[in-house]
Amino acid sequence: MILLWGVPGDGPFDRVHEALRRAGAPIAFFDQRVLADARIALIVEADATIGGSLETPDQAVDLGAVTAAYLRSYDCRRIPSVRRAGPGSALWQHALDLEDTLSCWADLTPALVVNRPAAMASNNSKPYQTNQIRDTGFAVPETLVTTDPDAVLAFWQRHGAVIYKSNSGVRSIVARLTNMHRERLGDVAWCPTQFQQHIPGVDHRVHVVRDRVFASEIRSASGDFAYEDYRYAPRAGVEITIRASTLPGDIADLCRTLTADLGLSLSGIDLRLTPTGEWYCFEVNPSPAFTYYQEGTGQPIAEAIAALLIKTRTNRTVRIPYEML
Repeated sequence: MILLWGVPGDGPFDRVHEALRRAGAPIAFFDQRVLADARIALIVEADATIGGSLETPDQAVDLGAVTAAYLRSYDCRRIPSVRRAGPGSALWQHALDLEDTLSCWADLTPALVVNRPAAMASNNSKPYQTNQIRDTGFAVPETLVTTDPDAVLAFWQRHGAVIYKSNSGVRSIVARLTNMHRERLGDVAWCPTQFQQHIPGVDHRVHVVRDRVFASEIRSASGDFAYEDYRYAPRAGVEITIRASTLPGDIADLCRTLTADLGLSLSGIDLRLTPTGEWYCFEVNPSPAFTYYQEGTGQPIAEAIAALLIKTRTNRTVRIPYEML
């Protein structure tokens, strides 16, 4: 049994769900929006066997029978019914308890989990993750995390071009420091901020599904180097083109190694190739929204994830379509 936990309408979740359905895989699908009516029980036996159950009014799943899981859930506090109930309400506490228990199961179960919450935690601290990326062997930009405006100025003067972004796993728009920011640098005293040496070059997004590597090259429509944060380039009137690309063998191997070192089965890795041919790695997303890249390149990323989930099953044979292999 393959467990899916997420919100319908989320692109990656829907694509993996559909790929599993096409393959005829047995699925236990839980819509996170109905967690008010969900119940979970976790059982840890004396011999460390992990079991329990996850139930809604429509279905019940023996967690001990789950062989693989794809968890792409939202913060339960953002679910509309929970948000409306508010902190301190019975529903709010129920949602937090259920999410915590499911996370415990996901970290403890011998089933394949894409991805385990404990492994995904590295994304909550970008500086910590940057050290892990460096330890794997990738080049990384020189980084400063500070609340000292003078330190920012010194860093800026040393590198000439500097970008800033969030320290945490919360998505932020990567932007370059300009003269208009000088009068606001004092604001860093109230919030530790991450600054990095600007690395010129062409962006590549790499999705790793265990041992499979899907690389995408992103450029502006004119062929020049991509916008500083290409995800938001259209807002600035910059048209972006995306195409499938092939990484050098050693860089593809580093992406596989980095993913494995972080304890992940699936990752989205942000790379940049400099004009002098050096590859820099910026960060690793443990729950990548891969549909933008799949639709832009035609790469079967969802099918690869589904195939990985299916291959872990042992209780009966499921036919894996040729295009998923």
